[in-house]
Order: sequence, then structure tokens, then C-alpha cells
Amino acid sequence: MPKGRARRGILDTSVIIDLEHIPVGDLPLAVAISAITMAELAAGPHATSNVDERARRQDRLQRTEAAFDPLPFDADCARAYGRVYAAVSAAGRRARGARAVDLLIAATACAQDLPLYTRNPDDFEALGELVQVVPLK
Repeated sequence: MPKGRARRGILDTSVIIDLEHIPVGDLPLAVAISAITMAELAAGPHATSNVDERARRQDRLQRTEAAFDPLPFDADCARAYGRVYAAVSAAGRRARGARAVDLLIAATACAQDLPLYTRNPDDFEALGELVQVVPLK
């Protein structure tokens, strides 16, 4: 295994969106996504009125569906979400609203004991030892 490169990891939605622009060597050898990421991607085409952007988002969704069997958000993830929520709240950061979706993805990584690869590391501040967050440029 190449030094410094993880065997497995979960890709955040931001990574999936920009996947074609990220060097393969920056990613873990085996990648996974959360069902929460798939839900965000499924909502994407409906969140724009621009026809061209809607088509790009639909294409991304279909390619992702073909390439990944997402990790479910199960009872272990639900318990991990409680710990993630508590850590973020204790740090004085907002843990509800749109931010909750990011934290559900973090909870999936926590429950699976996998690093979380993201283009938006600030979204996952305050997780401390719960989740290893790997920022990607």
C-alpha cells in the first residue's frame, strides 16, 4: 500500500461532485459513499431551474448510482449521530438545519470507523477524535 494512502474511506458529497477534478492518488484505495450522499445527489436536479445544470446533476446522479452501492444509514449510524451532534454542539457550532446532512454523513463514517474525505473540511470541524476528516483540494 502506498505510504499515507488509506485503504478505505467515505467520500463526502462535495468529493463526488468534483470527483473528476481530484487526483486518484489523493483518494483511498477503496471508496464508499453514504446513502445520505445519494439522497443529496437525488435532490440536486430538483434544486435548480437551469436546464443545463439540471442535466449535469442528473448525469452525476446516474453515474454515481451505477458506480456505488451506498452504505446505509442504520442503527449504528443513528447512535454515532448522537455522538457527532453532541461534539458539534459542545463546540458551539450549529448542528441543525442544512448542516445536519453533513453530520449524518460524518455519523456514517464514525459508525464504519472510516476516514471521511471532503472538499469542505470546515463543515466537519469539532468532530475531534470521532471522525478522521481528510481535506481534499
